[in-house]
Amino acid sequence: MANMKAKMESRTIIQNAMRAAILFAALVAVLGVAQPAAAQDWFKTGTGLGVAKARLAVADFGAADATAKPLETTFHNVLWNDLEYSGIVELVSPSFYPASVPTQPGQLHPTDWSAAPANAFMLAFGSLDIQGTSLAANANLFDVRSPTGAAVLQKIYRGAATDGDARKLAHQFADDIIARLSGGLPGIASTQIAFVSNRGGNKEIWLMDYDGANQHQLTHVGTISLTPRWSPDDTRIAFTCFAPYQKTVSAQICLYSTESNRLISFPRYKGTNSAPAWSPDGSKLSFMSSAMGDQGIVVTDGDGSHMRRLTLTKSVSTSPVWNPKTGNQIIFVSDRGGEPVLYQMNADGSNIERIAMPDMGYVVDPSWSPNGQLLAFAWRRPSGNFDLYIMDIVSRSLVELTRDAGRNERPSWAPDGRHLVFESTRTGTRQIWTMLADGSEPKQLTFSGLNESPNWSPK
Repeated sequence: MANMKAKMESRTIIQNAMRAAILFAALVAVLGVAQPAAAQDWFKTGTGLGVAKARLAVADFGAADATAKPLETTFHNVLWNDLEYSGIVELVSPSFYPASVPTQPGQLHPTDWSAAPANAFMLAFGSLDIQGTSLAANANLFDVRSPTGAAVLQKIYRGAATDGDARKLAHQFADDIIARLSGGLPGIASTQIAFVSNRGGNKEIWLMDYDGANQHQLTHVGTISLTPRWSPDDTRIAFTCFAPYQKTVSAQICLYSTESNRLISFPRYKGTNSAPAWSPDGSKLSFMSSAMGDQGIVVTDGDGSHMRRLTLTKSVSTSPVWNPKTGNQIIFVSDRGGEPVLYQMNADGSNIERIAMPDMGYVVDPSWSPNGQLLAFAWRRPSGNFDLYIMDIVSRSLVELTRDAGRNERPSWAPDGRHLVFESTRTGTRQIWTMLADGSEPKQLTFSGLNESPNWSPK
């Protein structure tokens, strides 16, 4: 039992994500289960990756003077990378751009961009201006297929004249572009990822931008911190810490405020308490606890009060996740049937049912997609390693995302439902990676120390 608990409490990591072109063929070959004719449709619809990609040109912004040029380079590179990794646009190669590049709407000639060789649908352009210590990005997004060039987005983004704020303004513009092109669903360029790192000596909670920039230590507990989980309003992070209860140190639930940048009060309970998860409205926390008996799933109010047990068996149950759309269901991991696998129950603990799999093996690390349709998890099949899969909650259809390149575990969805962050050992050490939700475009984010248990911020 202790061995299983160790496996579920500290995972190890991820690797070579499979290309979209072989995802579904691999599922049939490896699992030996029938592939539904509409598998690709449900998967693309559920992840938001099934929309037609708009061809978008991103021109260099004009720099008002020489002091603005370095910041323009940062701004352009970050904006390009954000849009390229969005999963919903096709960027036009700059080699196809016309000779004349506009920096303000009056200079735009739409047909120069909509005609061959650019064949663009949209053009992002503008200028950067520095006044004293302030930076302003005058940003535009135009539909160049319109004969007169229809404005889709025109906005001035303001910040300090620093490289960091140039990055920030580029992220904001990228998110606004994606929101316009995806029917209102914002981009993820301004989001953050919480994770566990040992690079400071102890395992502590760290933060980084979604693209791996600005990595910094958040907590200084001085022992072991695990399983960070953002609150739905992104103002708090619940995590597993080790702290004394009646003079005995054990796993406890800790809360960190991202507004006041300090630990905030949460009750201590006897026994082992770990793997917290927030309800969609942030009013409740569910976690594994032995405070009321065996190691099972409990629920408390958001401040840790009014603990109530949801699972009643003597087996270990852990890693709860709430349905983010309804808040009425919880999926969790339990070994009540032998090996740890996934179970689903109502949020009050009723109607517990096992989620059947087409093969044996450990099934852990459930993560529910923002739209409530899909479940990502890690599965160690009898003949393989821990790899990542996605399941349609209703049909129970499966797609395999990674395959036998190190250990791939602890998936967490981005708020757009188009990206996943996870841990992997594919490069030899445990590091944090992201990828599109179809398994393509894997990117390594951490390189120093050992890093694990990532969790994507909700906004």
